[in-house]
Amino acid sequence: WSLCSARFSLPAVTSVVSLPRRWIGILALYTVHKGQFSCPGGGLLHSYLLVLLVLLASIICALSALVYVSMQGTISNPGPRKSLPKLLYTRLLLYLPEFIWAVVGAVWVSDSSVRCEKTVINVIIGTVIASWVIIIFTIIGVVIVFDPLGGKKTFYLTDSLNRNLESSQSGQLLYNVKNTATRVWEKRIRLLCCCIVQDDDHRVAFTSIAELFRTYFSDTDLVPSDIAAGLTLLHQEQDKMESCPKEPEEVLCHSPSSLVTDDLDIELENAAHYMLFAAAAYGWPYYIYTNPFTALCKLNGDCCGNRPTDSDITGSDRHNFHFGSILKITGLQYRDFIHISFHNKIYEIPFFVALDHKKEAIVVAVRGTLSFEDILTDLSADCEDLTLEDVLENGFVHKGITQAASYIYRKLINDGILNQAFTIAPEYKLVVVGHSLGGGTASILAIMLRNSFPTLRCYAFSPPGGLLSKSLADYTKHFIVSVIVGKDLVARLSMPNMEDLKRRIVRIVANCNRPKYQILLRGCWYEVFGGDPDNFPTELDGRNQDALTQPLLAEESLMVHRSPSYNALEDESHSNSPPQYPHLYLPGKIIHIVEESNSRRLCSSDIKYTARWSNETVFSSILISPKMITDHMPDVVLKALNSLSQEHGPCISC
Repeated sequence: WSLCSARFSLPAVTSVVSLPRRWIGILALYTVHKGQFSCPGGGLLHSYLLVLLVLLASIICALSALVYVSMQGTISNPGPRKSLPKLLYTRLLLYLPEFIWAVVGAVWVSDSSVRCEKTVINVIIGTVIASWVIIIFTIIGVVIVFDPLGGKKTFYLTDSLNRNLESSQSGQLLYNVKNTATRVWEKRIRLLCCCIVQDDDHRVAFTSIAELFRTYFSDTDLVPSDIAAGLTLLHQEQDKMESCPKEPEEVLCHSPSSLVTDDLDIELENAAHYMLFAAAAYGWPYYIYTNPFTALCKLNGDCCGNRPTDSDITGSDRHNFHFGSILKITGLQYRDFIHISFHNKIYEIPFFVALDHKKEAIVVAVRGTLSFEDILTDLSADCEDLTLEDVLENGFVHKGITQAASYIYRKLINDGILNQAFTIAPEYKLVVVGHSLGGGTASILAIMLRNSFPTLRCYAFSPPGGLLSKSLADYTKHFIVSVIVGKDLVARLSMPNMEDLKRRIVRIVANCNRPKYQILLRGCWYEVFGGDPDNFPTELDGRNQDALTQPLLAEESLMVHRSPSYNALEDESHSNSPPQYPHLYLPGKIIHIVEESNSRRLCSSDIKYTARWSNETVFSSILISPKMITDHMPDVVLKALNSLSQEHGPCISC
């Protein structure tokens, strides 16, 4: 089951609060009409209400006991909750008479011979409907929380296999368990992607992603509520560390020279300009998102016009909304576009090529994640070798994004798109831009094009963190600039970072001495209303430094023995990770933009930003924050860049 015994406190409290009101209402109905059940069908009604009152009282008692027991102990100490399964099965057994009585009520309501008061009949109908709704939602909940893998996780490289089975039997059993887990994840992914047409590429991607999820989740005994509690605790711990004063040496290391500052100002101005192209690649969804009240009116004139003949447009753009939005966002003319592709499949993402007369550049803008196919491209996170002629710094790259870059490279070179552009503007330079998935694709595309276009520049906005190996990341510092805002999650996403996050969640959850419901309630209050981070007592308090290097028994109970993450618990260093996940980094030189104020408001209009050159080690750990998602959004990135470019604009012009 994808549930633990501490998880029942909050939903059971909801039921305990709602059921008494239903019980009181039925009791009031019975009391008011007592002695007035002489109508046709009244005898059955009298018996129905009496049994229903007793049944609801039994359910309320069972749920109250369930709430009390589930609130005992901690996440890693289920001992005080050992009686909960009996209470839970008692509650489940009560569903049988509840179901029977719901059927009886439905039969009574549908009986045309019943001639009781209309008020009584309406109340019985409401009771019957409520009973059926509860039963249906319970069945749906059971289906959702059922884990097809069940106890198979415990076979994952456990000592008992080596002790009790021959090596060949052990290997075969382990293979079968892994194969079953992969098939389960593959079915889940297929179900989520049931609305898209599936071909061979999709089937390969499903298997690859299923292997990824199976590997990541196979060695933990965490349920979703454990993860939520861990993220809440990590966020508060992180805020406590950020509130501590910095060491003088740390402050001095972030004081750049004037030469570096001038270079930063120029790159910020360029980035603000090219971010418009990266945002425009999203088409009408971005334009309507940023202009919710006026976008449709502004696009109305363009959507009814003829499609331009000067531009080479492929893919579906019904009503010309995408192209009209690109024109509005970039401010370019029809004739400035060389090629526009709205074609979207797995590993094949939309892009456009346009002439930027202001910067005298041919811009290749690649769209970010906007469809299920794009998500599958993102999640195809296996590593593969990138082999290029005359480039010595070959290394590992993100498989899915590399295939997307190869698709665009073939279009640009084999279809003669770039040749056509440079025939029109031979003196212009080539610039490749993109946001999110588009930023990662633009970076690898720039590596592929570098030999043919030595003056090429690439601006990657919020690219995925697990993109290039160290050698390739260093190679790209000469022609790629990555722009990251705040605590952007995507810029820190890589498999080693996800493994590190899993280890941190296991450690902080296992060592917290508070019940889960207290952690979640306090965490919700902190996320919504702010305040001081809670100082939850942990088992780490009072332990000496040597003892901290070994996993506690509580941590061991949440990890499968001999798994990569279990072994990694003994290593507190963020620089080490399981060997099956090689370290991949952000591309090029990195500009990190952060807010000056520590305001926790999500919708503050008065935000000031600062920017500085950073390095890839700053993004070697995932930061938990309400803004970890919003900082990734293209409108937030564009707003931050515009704010900084306007602030430094006079200096650049001087």
